[in-house]
Amino acid sequence: MELRHIRYFLVVAEEKSFTRAAARLGISQPPLSMQIKNLEDEIGTELFYRSAQGTELTPAGKAFLVSVQPIQERIAEAVQLAQQVANGESGQLRLGFTGTSMLNLILPKSIRLFQHQYPKIRLKLEEANSLLLMDRLLDDRLDIALVRPPDHVPEGLHLQLLMHEPLLAVLPIGHPFAQHHSIQLNALKDDSFIVSPRAISAGLFDAIANACRSHGFEPKIGQNAPQIVSIVSLVAANLGVSLVPESTKQLGITGVKYLNINDPTPMVGLALAYRKNTHSQIVINFSSLIHSLLIQQYQGYTA
Repeated sequence: MELRHIRYFLVVAEEKSFTRAAARLGISQPPLSMQIKNLEDEIGTELFYRSAQGTELTPAGKAFLVSVQPIQERIAEAVQLAQQVANGESGQLRLGFTGTSMLNLILPKSIRLFQHQYPKIRLKLEEANSLLLMDRLLDDRLDIALVRPPDHVPEGLHLQLLMHEPLLAVLPIGHPFAQHHSIQLNALKDDSFIVSPRAISAGLFDAIANACRSHGFEPKIGQNAPQIVSIVSLVAANLGVSLVPESTKQLGITGVKYLNINDPTPMVGLALAYRKNTHSQIVINFSSLIHSLLIQQYQGYTA
C-alpha cells in the first residue's frame, strides 16, 4: 500500500464520484479506478459501492476512512515541518559566544531580532573562550559562534570577520599615565600585562601581543586571568595593565582608567565561526541577519 493509494481513496470518498475525483487529482478516470481496485484487492474487500449516480462508501470503506484520515493530517504536518526546517524557520540553533563578544551591542541585538523573526527556533546559548568554542564547533556541539579570531584558524572551520574593534589601554587609577586622555603604547613597555593565557583566549592574546610588537616591544606577561572581568579587576588591584576591546568600558568596574592608544591604533577582530561543510539554513539565516544589522549600523554612521 502506497501513500498515493490512500490519497486517491480519500479524494474519491470526498467527491463521491470517480469522475470528479479524477478531475481534482489531474488524472484520467481509468487509472484512478485501477488504483482503487488495487487497494481493495490488497485489503481484501470493496471500499465503494459503484453506481451510475456515483460512489458510496461500504461499511468497510467507512471504517477504513476513519483510520486513514489522521494519516493525511500527519503527512500534511510532516510536510509543513520539513519545509520549515529547510527554510530555517524551525529547529534549534546552538550559539556560542565569548564574554567580550557579548559586550558588543551587535550580539544581544542580533539575538533579540532573531528570536522575533524566527519564534519557532530554540536557541541554546553557551559562553566560553574562543578556542573552546571552535573545538565545540568541530565536534558538532555548536552550530555557530562569535569569536575573537586567532592568528591560526583550525582546519575545518570558516571564519567571517564582522568587524574590527579598537583596543584600549586599561590602567589602574594610580598609574603615572592614568590622567592622560591617550597614550603611546610603547610607554607601557616596562609594565606587566595582565592577559588571558593563549590556551584560553587565543584571539585576544594574539591581538595584544601583535599590538605591542607593532609598537616596538615584547609585552611582559604578568598575572593570568581567565575572563575580561577578572583582567580589569586585577588592573584595578594595581597588579598591572592590559589592552581590552573598547566595549569593555560597559562593565563599569571602578579603579581603572581607559586610554585611547595613539597611532597606530591596535584592533581586535570579532568573527562568526562555523563548520565549512555546514548545510544548516538556520546558521545561514543567523549569519545573514547579523550582517544586515552591521550594514544598517554602518549606514547610520555614514548618513
